[in-house]
Amino acid sequence: MKTLDSKDKQILIILQKEGRISVAELATRLNLSDTPCLRRIKRLEQDGYIQGYSARLDAQALALDVVVYASVRLTENSDSYAEQFEQQMALLDPVLECSVITGAHDYLLKIVAHNLLEYERFVKQSLGSLKCIASIESTVVLKQTFSRHQLPIN
Repeated sequence: MKTLDSKDKQILIILQKEGRISVAELATRLNLSDTPCLRRIKRLEQDGYIQGYSARLDAQALALDVVVYASVRLTENSDSYAEQFEQQMALLDPVLECSVITGAHDYLLKIVAHNLLEYERFVKQSLGSLKCIASIESTVVLKQTFSRHQLPIN
C-alpha cells in the first residue's frame, strides 16, 4: 500500500463519518477540484484503504435486542477444523464478527438475536450441530455504552 498524504487522510476521515457525501462537497471541504478528488477516492479504493460503502443500521430498531459474545473452543486444534468452523460461521447471518483469539478459547464470536430464546435456539441448532466445537461460553451484553465505527487515522 502506498503512503497516505494529509489530503488522503482527510478524505478517509470524512468518508468514514459521511459515506454519502458528494464528490463536489468533499472536494470543496478539501479545497480541491472535483476531478482530482475523485481520482484520490478511486486510488484509495484500488489500494484497499476503502473496502466498500454501506448503511449503518440500528439493531434496536430492528428488534435485535440481544448481543452476545460467544467464546468457542474447537474439539481439535487443526487447520481443517479451523477452516470448517470459519466457513460455517461466514454462512450464519446472526454472527457479525468471528475472531481467532489466544487463551483458553480459539474463537470469539459477536452474535445478535431478537431475544434470549432465539439465541438459545441458535446455539443449540446452529452452533451445537457442528462437531468441530468442543465448548461455547456465552457473555450477554447488558448495555452497550458506545460503539465506534470509525478507525483512528493519524
